[in-house]
Amino acid sequence: MERDRGRPAVTYRLRDWLFSRQRYWGTPIPIIYCARDGIVPVPDEDLPVRLPDTVDYRGRGENPLNHDEAFLNVTCPRCGEPARRETDTMDTFVDSSWYFLRYCDAHNDRAAWDEAALREWMPVDQYIGGVEHAILHLMYARFFCKALADMQLLEVQEPFSSLFTQGMITRDGFKMSSSRGNVVAPSSIVERLGADTARCYVLFIGPPDQDADWSDEGVEGVHRFLGRLWRLSAEVAESAALPGDGPPAAADAQGADLELLRKAHWAIDKVTGDLRRFAFNTAIAAVMELLNECRHLRDSAGSETLRFALASACSLLFPFAPHACADAYQLLTGTRVWEQPWPQAEEALLERDVYELVCQVNGKLRDRVQVAAGTSADELRERCRVAPNVRAHVDGREIVKEIVVPGKLVNLVVR
Repeated sequence: MERDRGRPAVTYRLRDWLFSRQRYWGTPIPIIYCARDGIVPVPDEDLPVRLPDTVDYRGRGENPLNHDEAFLNVTCPRCGEPARRETDTMDTFVDSSWYFLRYCDAHNDRAAWDEAALREWMPVDQYIGGVEHAILHLMYARFFCKALADMQLLEVQEPFSSLFTQGMITRDGFKMSSSRGNVVAPSSIVERLGADTARCYVLFIGPPDQDADWSDEGVEGVHRFLGRLWRLSAEVAESAALPGDGPPAAADAQGADLELLRKAHWAIDKVTGDLRRFAFNTAIAAVMELLNECRHLRDSAGSETLRFALASACSLLFPFAPHACADAYQLLTGTRVWEQPWPQAEEALLERDVYELVCQVNGKLRDRVQVAAGTSADELRERCRVAPNVRAHVDGREIVKEIVVPGKLVNLVVR
């Protein structure tokens, strides 16, 4: 720079490989080559350029369109002399970079879209894709939209309001690949264990934004869980008439009824919140907890309470396992689950007289103690300090910090 031998420059990482694929099945490039007029665009009235239905694929090691005389040989639209079409085609990323715009006005036969339709629908609320799309499709889609905005054809600069990147399912620690022989065919799981099991396991295997390793034992476990839910629902439905007035009100519920109602409303609150965060694995785990509570309190809770708790479990799990849950819900209630509103948690049943306080030392779980709701922060610190397993890890060490999260935990930082 000081010797005037260099200058600042901006490097763009967009590549031109979208237009360098010599193959048949891509988007045609509407260009004609004429010996007299050079490069000539296909007239608007002749668009779109359509690929031939049949081509000769016999191995020449090049684009088969180069040998399709009917497609290749045309007349120059300017001079009328013989000319040749462009035979290179664009990659499918060219289509996927703007397809969401077309979706807003898919039946428009006069233009790609109407500006009013895009004004109503764009930008896309939620983009969900694999991490590989973050540097391919996502980047090109954003580039297309910014270029269209610069051309005054689009009013938004960014096509997607929110991005969620899902992880990858591996097997034995490796990406599934036919060359490795570690691919799990969904059809084999569906045929053997059902579509509900396949769908539930994929969503339960781990946090959706992280990679997860496939386990055949895990699939079996999810299948058993769905079977337990359906069987208990069928048994409860068969043991009593169709539901009457429903479970007791929160103010009237006692004992096992109150415990099961609290668990059901806890699950409703938990699953509703988890779905908004795409935390599908913990949502399914919450329904598993609710089912375990139903089984535990089956003989002590009232039939209406048990029926309500199981119907709630089926309703919450319906997005993940629609076949089993729709059937079980109809057995329990006599109605179709998809015609019912999403269950709502009662605030009164989310509050408890006592709760389990998590006691940590340097961020690690060391004990749990039962404390009354509304206990002061000072009392929570004291209850944590005197917990037997906490004392074993604190005695003889200096407590330098005490972190209190009311209603949840106390963490003692020691050295």
